[in-house]
Amino acid sequence: MITASEILGARVLIVDDQEVNVRMLQRLLSDAGYSHVMATMQPAEVCAMHRQHDYDLILLDLQMPGMDGFQVMEALKTIERDPYLPVIVLTAQPGHKLPALNAGAKDFISKPLDLTEVHTRIRNMLEVRLLYRQLALHNSQLEATVLERTQELRISEARFRSLTELASDWYWEQDESGAFTKVSGPVLEMLGIQVDALIDTPQDAQQAVWNESERAALLKRIAAREPFLDFHLSRQQANGARQQFRVSGQPMFDRTCRFIGYRGVGVEVLTDSH
Repeated sequence: MITASEILGARVLIVDDQEVNVRMLQRLLSDAGYSHVMATMQPAEVCAMHRQHDYDLILLDLQMPGMDGFQVMEALKTIERDPYLPVIVLTAQPGHKLPALNAGAKDFISKPLDLTEVHTRIRNMLEVRLLYRQLALHNSQLEATVLERTQELRISEARFRSLTELASDWYWEQDESGAFTKVSGPVLEMLGIQVDALIDTPQDAQQAVWNESERAALLKRIAAREPFLDFHLSRQQANGARQQFRVSGQPMFDRTCRFIGYRGVGVEVLTDSH
């Protein structure tokens, strides 16, 4: 919500080549309690003044010598920080209202000025303008919070990977296509894949025979993108020793719930040398 004090504290600029109109609007706004009101009778000064003061509202006469209100609005568009042009036009020509709105004005006040209309339109316009700025600030803060949380998640993820590698005999990650992107331990040859660039597998481990039914069940779970906890795998080595393992894994998804890969860990729980 926008409070009355925020509206009365808004920055307002009056632009009119008629001194009587300027004084009348200044008096009206002053009597209503507005505390930051400026004025100029030189339309060529408006852009420089707006760049310096960033007005919440500009009351702009359309018919002025040298540079009319339409030209002022076109110039303002080149410096306005956001697409919302905070302009109410003042005009005695009914045919100018629609072109002014098409040119970017947000409202209009007819001349000769009706003080009640002027007061109401100014207040309504400022409430909308300040709400717009409040929303823009909120969105900016939200984006900053999201970036901060994303960075925290990345740090947390890096810590998780380090801890899982320390607490397990092997750790792996796969992308959405199933390609291994990070490997430590005998993961690749356990799944029936050899990638020498990622892992150095001992010669006797290369000759080990995995339990095919267990491995097929594991691969089926991975293909279905299902998590698994302490899944049992076993293999028979060339020297007759039998090894048993427990493996755990989970699919990974991004913030849009798109599958981006898999990660898992495992530990050796038994080596039988019979």
